[in-house]
Amino acid sequence: MQPTTKLIGLIGHPVEHSLSAILHNAAFEETGLDFAYLTFDIHPRNLRDAIRGLAALNIVGVNVTIPHKENVLELLDEVSPEARMIGAANTIVNDGFKLRGENTDAYGFLASLRGYTDAIRGQTVSVLGAGGAARAVLYVLITEFKPRQIHIFNRHVERAEALRLYLHKTLSQSTVTTHELFDTNALDSLSNSRLIVNATPAGMFPNEDESPVVSDKIFKEGQVVMDLVYNPSETRFMKLARASGATTVGGDEMLIQQAAKSFELWTGVAMPLEKVRAVLHRHIQEKSVKG
Repeated sequence: MQPTTKLIGLIGHPVEHSLSAILHNAAFEETGLDFAYLTFDIHPRNLRDAIRGLAALNIVGVNVTIPHKENVLELLDEVSPEARMIGAANTIVNDGFKLRGENTDAYGFLASLRGYTDAIRGQTVSVLGAGGAARAVLYVLITEFKPRQIHIFNRHVERAEALRLYLHKTLSQSTVTTHELFDTNALDSLSNSRLIVNATPAGMFPNEDESPVVSDKIFKEGQVVMDLVYNPSETRFMKLARASGATTVGGDEMLIQQAAKSFELWTGVAMPLEKVRAVLHRHIQEKSVKG
């Protein structure tokens, strides 16, 4: 780093699972841009001060991860229409000391499912989780895939119900049903879903033994099962689904695609995707061998 180096980063709590620094710093090296990407573990009680500090320190921008994607909106100077509609931001851009919230998760999720459009469109879908990532997923499903029925599962069903009401108000979506995440009486809703998306952190490093679903009876051939968790590259949730014949989609491609969109917002330059994809896969492979 030089005195002229521009800073970009990640704010969340925790952040040790994140691979974003690896992606962005590889992209900066490949493009020759004088930028550096750092990670900042920000406790929720310090979020307001951290956001003020971004502008004060003239940091170019940051990614936002759990648990700040929703709460950060009220602390920004501007919010893009899409991020406002979703109700969450995963990217902040410092535009002349004015902080603007964007949501590139929606772009990344849509890009990850491009090959499955025909299988998913108009079908019943289930989303596990009701946080910021789930909001982006549901926004894309409603606006792009027009599902027949949506099931939202969350550990605290009250939060899922609040999200259902929000979707009804903002997107006029009236075909949403909510369930407690571990309600065995709701397993049929999962089993009958063509697409199941895990938008919870369950199974994320260092808690690889966890899964939002512990029964393999809900999975079957013909389903598409996606886990937004990308570290590890194959979670317990995905292993259960794959063993039952479902098609699985990992979170690594969504990570890359949302990162590419953020990178372009910050720098005005396209991310070198092939280089970044190779660096990520090499990192995951090396980590797997060491493990």
